[in-house]
Amino acid sequence: MALAALLAPMLFTPAQAEGGCGFEQAGKQQGLIATCDQDTEKKEVILTGLLGPADLAQQPHFAENLAAYQADAAVISKLQQIDVPTEIIVIMATWCPDCHRETPRLAKVIEQMNNPNIKVTYIGVDREKKDADGLAAKYDFTRIPTYIVQQGEMELGRIVESTKYSTELDLLDILHK
Repeated sequence: MALAALLAPMLFTPAQAEGGCGFEQAGKQQGLIATCDQDTEKKEVILTGLLGPADLAQQPHFAENLAAYQADAAVISKLQQIDVPTEIIVIMATWCPDCHRETPRLAKVIEQMNNPNIKVTYIGVDREKKDADGLAAKYDFTRIPTYIVQQGEMELGRIVESTKYSTELDLLDILHK
């Protein structure tokens, strides 16, 4: 029997998503597609625009991930010595699993660094990677989270989706180029 004939019963055309992980005809899909149930869908909160610490804390497992992250003290010490005004623009989403992992790590590094020369601006986006005020549209990005490190109007570098080594080491690498 041809492979296509074997796979045919498992294939289907997905319905349009309703702003979350549930589908309009939930329960009618078949195959190897994992979706959340409707109760999870109703509990999901998507925050967009400028986000503060209380907004970040609404992400699933934020507190646990923040507490669990152990930043390298030697690297933090070097980041504390940055004396040039620096901004990190973080484009993220409260619905994004990568953001759930990475943004608590950045928050921990920023907290431990306690450097008044480094400012962080969090911009939340929806599933279409937009926010109502168009703040994220000012930046060229495709994946989230995206950390854009800049001094003045000059972009020094980015961390996209995940770190190469660690949050603090990747930031130090960008700032010491």
